[in-house]
Amino acid sequence: MSLRPTVDFLLYDWLNAPSLNERERFADHSRETFDAVLDTCERIAREKYAPFNRLVDTQEPHFDGDKVVLPQATHDAQKAYAESGMLSAAQDYDVGGMQLPYTVEAAANAFFAMASVSIGSGMLTTGNANLLMVHGTELQKQVFALNEFAGRFSGTMCLSEPQAGSSLSDVATRAVPDGADFADDPLGPRYRLKGNKMWISAGEHELTENIIHLVLAKIPDEHGKLVPGTRGISLFIVPKKMVDTEGQLTGERNDVALAGLNHKCGWRGTTNTLLNFGEGKYPVKGEAGAVGYLVGQAGKGLHCMFHMMNEARIGVGMAATMLGMAGYHASLDYAKNRPQGRPMGPAGKDPAQPPVRIIEHADVKRMLLAQKSYCEGALALELYCARLVDEQHTADAATADDARLLLEVLTPIAKSWPSEWCLEANSLAIQIHGGYGYTRDFPVEQYWRDNRLNMIHEGTHGIQAMDLLGRKVLMEGGKGLSLLAGRINDTLQRAIHIPEFAAHANALGQALAQVGAATKAAWATGEPTDALANAVPYLQAFGHMVLAWVWLDVALAAHGASESAARTGRLAAMRFFFHYELPKIGAWLQVVSSRDQTCAALPEDAF
Repeated sequence: MSLRPTVDFLLYDWLNAPSLNERERFADHSRETFDAVLDTCERIAREKYAPFNRLVDTQEPHFDGDKVVLPQATHDAQKAYAESGMLSAAQDYDVGGMQLPYTVEAAANAFFAMASVSIGSGMLTTGNANLLMVHGTELQKQVFALNEFAGRFSGTMCLSEPQAGSSLSDVATRAVPDGADFADDPLGPRYRLKGNKMWISAGEHELTENIIHLVLAKIPDEHGKLVPGTRGISLFIVPKKMVDTEGQLTGERNDVALAGLNHKCGWRGTTNTLLNFGEGKYPVKGEAGAVGYLVGQAGKGLHCMFHMMNEARIGVGMAATMLGMAGYHASLDYAKNRPQGRPMGPAGKDPAQPPVRIIEHADVKRMLLAQKSYCEGALALELYCARLVDEQHTADAATADDARLLLEVLTPIAKSWPSEWCLEANSLAIQIHGGYGYTRDFPVEQYWRDNRLNMIHEGTHGIQAMDLLGRKVLMEGGKGLSLLAGRINDTLQRAIHIPEFAAHANALGQALAQVGAATKAAWATGEPTDALANAVPYLQAFGHMVLAWVWLDVALAAHGASESAARTGRLAAMRFFFHYELPKIGAWLQVVSSRDQTCAALPEDAF
């Protein structure tokens, strides 16, 4: 079974990606150029990634005392990806990019995520470089970002610390000016950093000439104290190896040392590290302290880093989606070929009859259809968000601002919903395999392990939920939520006139009203502790409403297509979601609307 027909349908029949070519930035592109990119990425994923997914799971990165060792397959995949031009696909022609719509770039990267998510396809490197293209100086762009786009350098994001985790307010890494001339360095104001960063993906390896760390740290005040909270956080470029103003390595190592490798339950092919900055293991010019160059303004580091964090959240959502999709395809193939059990007739089962394939059992069809509805729906959501990115960057001012606000509201859903429900898809894939699903003879147990990380990657459900209910639905007077409601109502108006969709349109309208009422009820007292006590159930209900809308909109596109098995499947997945999933939001929203304190009020000693 191939992913390509689903990608083509969503890109061309639903999102009408070729219409983007009417805009000046994409005028050189056509359906043919988009297809060529998809063809190339599909081929590289098939040849360089998929065959080695189990290999990188079993041959984990290890430190030989000098360097981190990765399988040759990882080196080959990294090289092929860089040579494809995908690292700079969305960038301007004059910096070596393709000026490709992000919608197409996201779709093309889906092939790599499905083939082997832990080999990686440059999400952090591209995000790192994209941040610098927005917030860096011209020389920072030339020296660091462009070399990342070219594949010479790779990038990381260094936020978490061992004692702080997701609580960035408690960042303790310090950055002090490096000498009297610190402000005159052509690469940016130069500082010395000291501190520790934990859970840094791709933090140490030999895949590229250099690794460019983007590091959050605090600049002490005049009394040598760190400013409490996030206001004092600044962002720094800290290269693993020192470079000159031409981007060439100077031969000197920066004071960044590997303190240890983390071994996670999944994504085992990705090096995950604890890094020590400035401990003196690699002194620069005879002095301890990692040299870092300030990005943007001092104290505004989190504002800059959110550019990369939001990209990464959508990227994590896509990774979760494609891991779910990989499990769905594997379990579908297994169900079509595994004979077991006999159908129930009026007289019961006839043991004389040969066993049937398990796909003929209604409960197996239920589990397959659930996976299809979760994974194909999540892929549609991620590509819709990618299309909003293109709108934000290339549409007229009003449309671009609407896209910005819609992205603000949808980003917590794009990250969290697939990481919960496509993980559930992986669980169902194991269930369909039965006892074999737990063995390494089949890939579904690895897909589950890999996907379990995505509920925590780039912010837990709790963090995304508080972002959604505590900030996103309220920002700018609730305009983003109103815009989303408008898009949903547009779909309802088109669907309600089609007899087979009318009931679904009404159900979605009711869900939208329920979410709106629950939002108001949650904030009725004006107390954040009341409103946010049940933020996660709110996130779950909101996400299900969004996915129901996405499925109904996709179904409208499928309805206009000619009869085919694919059309039948899409319409069935939409019906499944409305019949089996959307009704769940009532229970979630009940505790939100009543501001239920069962969890929040329980004393610690009662657990």
